[in-house]
Amino acid sequence: MNEIKIFCPATVSNVSCGFDVLGFCLEAIGDEMIIRKTTKKGIKITKIEGYDLSFEVNKNVAGVSALAFYENANPDFGFEIEIYKKIKPGSGIGSSSASAAGSVYGMNVLLGSPYTPLELTTFAIKGEALASQSEHADNIAPALFGGFTLVKSLDPLEIIQIPTPDDLFAVVLHPQIEIKTANARKILPNEIPLKNAIKQWSNVGSLIHGLHTNDYGLISRSLIDVVAEPVRSQLIPGFESIKEAASKNNALGTGISGSGPSVFSLCKSQQTAINVKKAIKQAYAKHDVPFQIYASKINMDGVKELHKK
Repeated sequence: MNEIKIFCPATVSNVSCGFDVLGFCLEAIGDEMIIRKTTKKGIKITKIEGYDLSFEVNKNVAGVSALAFYENANPDFGFEIEIYKKIKPGSGIGSSSASAAGSVYGMNVLLGSPYTPLELTTFAIKGEALASQSEHADNIAPALFGGFTLVKSLDPLEIIQIPTPDDLFAVVLHPQIEIKTANARKILPNEIPLKNAIKQWSNVGSLIHGLHTNDYGLISRSLIDVVAEPVRSQLIPGFESIKEAASKNNALGTGISGSGPSVFSLCKSQQTAINVKKAIKQAYAKHDVPFQIYASKINMDGVKELHKK
């Protein structure tokens, strides 16, 4: 095998209450990448379509994670990377993590898959850090593992896969504005009142239990963020109108995807997701902000092979 084409999925991180530790993978949104072996050693990015990103390996998220992988694997050949970018950078649905996860996944397959998803995560985090100026795995993990994931620890790295109820869908609205992860982190409070901290970790525990037991009611009551959302929501035009439209149409809960500006709503059943998507679309059309909106099944596989030769 000398070449592989892959789908690199978008992801939702934080999931309201799980700041920097929870995430899930989307089916309907993602990039594509082609990775091939070359006789010349090293990593080279040969093509980028969709958005204006750097071809310099050490200034590109996919390139940085690929270098971390390459230096560890030390093969006697090189790799070329083509990036077909469909997830807008700064969208809040894991644009950088899709690139970081995709490059290491593809190279791993071309080497015969010697590395586990956990090991691939350690390389991909290096690329993610280029975009956000900090190492975190809440987008990387669901992109590589699929479904819902919990980052138990970064040092040592420990990822826990969380069960996903069969009838769970997500609606994601992406206002066409950009919020840099690094900037969204700067506005977060340095201290959290104890009562808010208690409420937040109670919601995290309850959400995990709800996912394990298919308790949609408990999932709904747990999708509450009292730490980041009160501050970050101010950066997203029309945020409250999105939440209201989703709630009125039986969404389980709505929150900011990552650092924003994308907003997600979890729904029980595909039909509910369709209804929520329609309602949010109508509500948000009243705001003078271009947007894209998706309804998606939870992606249980993460990065996927599309073609290889």
